[in-house]
Amino acid sequence: MSSHPAQDGPRKHGLLLLELDGAGSHPAAWRVSRTAPAAVLGPEHLRGAVLAAESAGFHAATFSDPGLQAPGHPDAAARLNALQRAAFAGPVTRSLALIPEVDTAYTEPFHISTQLASLDYVSGGRAGWLVAASTSAADAAAVGRDTVRGDRLSREAADSIEVSRRLWDSWEDNAVIRDVPTGRYLDVDKLHYIDVENGSYSVKGPSIIPRPPQGQLPVLAPAGLLAAEAIAAGAADALLVSAPTPGLLAAELAATRAGLAAGGNGPALIAELDVVLDSRGQAAAERLAGLNGHTPWQSPRAQFIGSAAGLTDLLTEVLAWAEGVRLHPAVLDTDLEELTRLVLPELRRRGVLAPTSPDATFRDQLGLARPASRYAAISSGTTAPGAEN
Repeated sequence: MSSHPAQDGPRKHGLLLLELDGAGSHPAAWRVSRTAPAAVLGPEHLRGAVLAAESAGFHAATFSDPGLQAPGHPDAAARLNALQRAAFAGPVTRSLALIPEVDTAYTEPFHISTQLASLDYVSGGRAGWLVAASTSAADAAAVGRDTVRGDRLSREAADSIEVSRRLWDSWEDNAVIRDVPTGRYLDVDKLHYIDVENGSYSVKGPSIIPRPPQGQLPVLAPAGLLAAEAIAAGAADALLVSAPTPGLLAAELAATRAGLAAGGNGPALIAELDVVLDSRGQAAAERLAGLNGHTPWQSPRAQFIGSAAGLTDLLTEVLAWAEGVRLHPAVLDTDLEELTRLVLPELRRRGVLAPTSPDATFRDQLGLARPASRYAAISSGTTAPGAEN
């Protein structure tokens, strides 16, 4: 699992993440989007969205993967798998970290780990994992198992993360030797069984994919999903923190930080924020009322509804307490235009955003060193730096 640097007070990263789900985060976004509903699923829309986010100076894009709306819902919309969308975005971007949401309750960790490792290769080390744990009965029925809730849900999420991390370590970094004279592609002594029996999973290993470029992909999880013991052991590299209102975000971040303060170590904190901005002469509140007239936005996150200047001030305040903020634009093309034109340039002028760097890894952005494989340390009989990650 990952370890985290000690800190005194908030760490300064200044990262902005952008959610790129469909036409926008509001369920009725497709009704007012400048993109035709059918085109939202097309490659040109996704390519344009990730390139616009990268050009604007966002540090990462997330790809949510919620279940479908019930049949007959007025704003039911088709969607593509989050990992597939992130993989498509890999070759067309250079600085944007790509973080798909992948469920742990109904997806086996062997498949999660190999697909995410492939994404890390496709993106050149810019992949992350946004952990989800569905409580949906429909999701459970789709894979033929009982619905998972409560402590069991948290335990399975932590166990899935642990299996995935061990599988990423099961190939040492120099396991691929390509020795033409002997006809050997691999040094089999540098592949390792993981032999996990953790109550939720039984996995022998090793992985079927070489160790990812980052060694360990950064793992993001909603605050409250994982038990304190799992977080203390380094299950997550960043926690997503929500609050009922924007005004309470700083207090919630401070409270979460205090809960992680034992020993001075802890994951990065990323605030969650829905965004509806004034746009093209139309007030944000009016825009939201029109969208809610179709389907009310029932989001667990704080909502900012107002001007670009007001959002800039709020983000400046929140980034004094959090390493990053993840923005969920109500209507992607409309709100991203205002963010690009008015918000990010001013945040950079104020010096609160981290610089973007082409070809930097996601671990680089989070200030995390690349860890050695825990199994390399075991096979050599020594303790390699970072081998506990």
